[in-house]
Amino acid sequence: MSVPRASGYFRTRYAQDTALLETRTQKACALAFAAGLAAYPFLAGPLALDLANQVLLGSIGAVALMLLTGYAGQISLGHAGLLAAGAFTGGILFKELGAPFWVTLPAAALVGAGLGIAFGLPSLRLRGLYLAVSTLALHFIVIHAGAEYETRRGFSTGIVIDPPRIGEWVLRDARAWYFVLLAFAVANLLFSLNLLRTRTGRAWRAVHGREAVAEALGISVRRAKLAAFVVSSAITAVAGCLFAYYRGFVSAEAFSLYLTIQYVAMIIIGGMGSLLGAVLGTAFVTVFPYAIEAVMRLLGLADRLSSVVFAVNYAAFGLVMILFLVLEPQGLVGIWRRVQEWFLLWPFKQRPLSK
Repeated sequence: MSVPRASGYFRTRYAQDTALLETRTQKACALAFAAGLAAYPFLAGPLALDLANQVLLGSIGAVALMLLTGYAGQISLGHAGLLAAGAFTGGILFKELGAPFWVTLPAAALVGAGLGIAFGLPSLRLRGLYLAVSTLALHFIVIHAGAEYETRRGFSTGIVIDPPRIGEWVLRDARAWYFVLLAFAVANLLFSLNLLRTRTGRAWRAVHGREAVAEALGISVRRAKLAAFVVSSAITAVAGCLFAYYRGFVSAEAFSLYLTIQYVAMIIIGGMGSLLGAVLGTAFVTVFPYAIEAVMRLLGLADRLSSVVFAVNYAAFGLVMILFLVLEPQGLVGIWRRVQEWFLLWPFKQRPLSK
């Protein structure tokens, strides 16, 4: 029984089948959620506002990786390299040519798309671990090229980027950044949702399910795989460029391999094959280190373990990933769906027959 049917709604027209919000309850909840998002920056403190901006920024890259891995089934370990490519594109264009904000973003998307083609071509012949290793090469190549540029131009501490300027208005305030990043995150989410409903999105799902069957149905597997890499890489590079502007500088050290692991954790913890899962996973992974530190302060262990706080965070992070993989393979979105269905079906929840 699907969720809309469980709530008493039945689809009678094709327009209802393609609607993003199917029921009046969903529309009301979406409206209330939008109002909450609009009011959040006026109620949150500096730390909470910065965390929200990090979540919005990270969700763009997480959704891009979900399209590639969760829907198209292509493994990638070069996500941090693509973020670095977008960030360095914005930084180099600003530093060398004085390019404005609205020029560097499309340029980053083009660079990301080009890298997607270059490193997506091996996906036509490689699978599994071999494909992951080939995408890992992307990370090292981009990071090495960025570090070489920093060294040769004398930017030992990174490339400093001025805040974006639109006319006389300068995007500097964290609250203004919140609304800009929110607009980009929502636009990226809507674009991805609609893309998955097109022929391209359906082809990705088919290729992920079984390539031989997809090809027998007339789907060009090679084109679908390459399109997944191009789209995902372009979106990720734009996220990297936004990261550079938000932080105000670009440095190769900011895009370590651990960043790739974090993004992989976002889609695993959130729930594979779900854009909502990518967003939930981003929020969880972003807030988790701060939650661990808060618990340590609450238990009075912050001063004793101050020298190993990073090791504690890494260990807790790894433990959480293992627990989700073993106990909750569907991730946070699986928990959300079960809670939602419980409320929708109550008190007529069907229980399994006892043996």
